[in-house]
Amino acid sequence: MTTPLLIAGHGTADADGAEEFRRFVARVAARHDAPVAGGFIELSPPPLGEAVADLVAAGARRIAAVPLMLVAAGHAKGDIPAALARERVRHAGLSIAYGRPLGPHPTILGLLRERLAALAPHADTTVLLVGRGSTDPDANADVARAARLLAETTPVAGVEYAFVSLAAPGVPAALERCRRLGARRIAVLPYFLFTGVLPRRVAAQSRAWAAEAGVPVEVAEVIGDCDGLAELVLERWAEATRGDARANCDACLYRVALPGHEHRLGAPQLPHHHPDEPGHQHHHHHAHGH
Repeated sequence: MTTPLLIAGHGTADADGAEEFRRFVARVAARHDAPVAGGFIELSPPPLGEAVADLVAAGARRIAAVPLMLVAAGHAKGDIPAALARERVRHAGLSIAYGRPLGPHPTILGLLRERLAALAPHADTTVLLVGRGSTDPDANADVARAARLLAETTPVAGVEYAFVSLAAPGVPAALERCRRLGARRIAVLPYFLFTGVLPRRVAAQSRAWAAEAGVPVEVAEVIGDCDGLAELVLERWAEATRGDARANCDACLYRVALPGHEHRLGAPQLPHHHPDEPGHQHHHHHAHGH
């Protein structure tokens, strides 16, 4: 039997964003010849545990889980593996193969170019790619890498990057940097899968800065629920089921003592407590082993 697919989302306080994730799970399910379930690690229903329980109830003994995330930050490296370790304890005999985050895959870059093209950019447009932002240097470097790959493959004046939370430069500071570098017009490209609190904040901050600075700024749509994204998730599913999903551990702050982050070396990973989970679960410690 084809291995069932578990899609692990972050969760959002934004009802539209959560609904977009659920629609996307249905889109992937229509393309997969085994059950597909999706759940969130925090903030919105259904919790990941409920999605696993649904697959087990449908007869799953082995599941391939794909973290629906653009960067490998704490969630993909720690929270989700810890949550999956907890599910293995809950469901005796269940095995779970864990896939890679999406990353700056050519499919993702292609979708970003599509969202950018909808703004009809000129050759003198400067693009600002805005990621979520993390306390993990490796995850923030992934956003910079995506920006550079876009710059290499898109006929624009240049691609800068920014973060909407937890890391600098923030959106206004990065827009100001673009202006100082001589940007005539700026296209803000949110590096987000679905709408939510943070993508809305990116748009609001961009428009507020543009009104004050007098530089034309347009904001592109998020990647969104689409066929290209569904195909990539199934590619990550195939990797996981074959057992050849490899994580990039070269600059992982749980494995390498990065300056300023030494206290995180070898830290045990704990799952989030999801508010929709029944009762308070005791945390199962999961040694970091992505």
